Amino acid sequence: MPDMWWQAHPHDLHRVVDRVSSVYAERTHVDRDDNAIVLVNKERTVRVPAAMIAVVLLGPGTRITHGAMRLLGDSGTAVCWVGQHGVRMYASGQGASRGTHLLMRQAWLVTRTTERLAVARRMYAMRFPGEDTSTLTMQQLRGREGTRVKKLYQHHSQRTGVPWTRREYKAGDAFAAGDDVNRVLSAANSALYGICHAVIVGLGASPGLGFVHTGSATSFVMDIADLYKAELTIPLAFDLTAQGLVEERDARTALRDRIVETQLLHRIVRDVKHLLLPDGQELLDHDPHELWDEELGAVSGGVNWSADTDTSLGEHMVVIGPEFDDTPPAKVDF
Repeated sequence: MPDMWWQAHPHDLHRVVDRVSSVYAERTHVDRDDNAIVLVNKERTVRVPAAMIAVVLLGPGTRITHGAMRLLGDSGTAVCWVGQHGVRMYASGQGASRGTHLLMRQAWLVTRTTERLAVARRMYAMRFPGEDTSTLTMQQLRGREGTRVKKLYQHHSQRTGVPWTRREYKAGDAFAAGDDVNRVLSAANSALYGICHAVIVGLGASPGLGFVHTGSATSFVMDIADLYKAELTIPLAFDLTAQGLVEERDARTALRDRIVETQLLHRIVRDVKHLLLPDGQELLDHDPHELWDEELGAVSGGVNWSADTDTSLGEHMVVIGPEFDDTPPAKVDF
């Protein structure tokens, strides 16, 4: 059964913050029926209107039809191919209904040292409530963050009675290194990365253009996930370890419940907008379809700007097969 974390507002389904946070499918066939996607497996059939979904997470053993992908693209729904229960993210696709407004703003900020530092300071300010970060250098910010996290580990160790020595993890394998609390923490962090990655992609921002982290295809994902670790994954790892729940699945399911309780999807959307957009500016939820101009900035697309239209094919060749009926069957039998 897909995980639907909370319902969308029925009068405003196109907004990311008001959609079902995600639909996760595993060992399931995903097809299309009118304006809904249909998830079919040996146990049940689930029909979900595409406009209600912010992101579809396709786990192991999933098949999806071209018709379903086309519908999700038209609905502006992000599609992510992930590991079991979203712990890892392998690839993603973004629907065409969302423009590059946020991506262009993000690229502008990250390529200018002053603006990039200002965004990084805002990120740290969100972690240090009540503290002034407006004049701190990156080195000072990193040092203050390291001290804060060290105190958090010590606090939760004393609170739960779980011994703590130091942070250990193995890159590329979230559940491989360290003692129980380290491995549970790595698994929870990996799941948190998957959720943040899916939301960032769904908003049309770049997962790779980070402000604190850099050099990785998921630098911005790590930036955003770091905003919530002190509240979510760190105390969760110590709580689970104290209860003897030290399997990777325990971390995933417990984090999922915390995400529901804290309405994390809404918070990620709000926080990304706060970090990237000027105060009071809203995110465009449509594709303006414009053309770049070196003097005017942008001009309307979809317009013939020449008096004469060049209809020659040039050297480009298109091969199209015969038409066929792509209406999905009413029922899929395994």
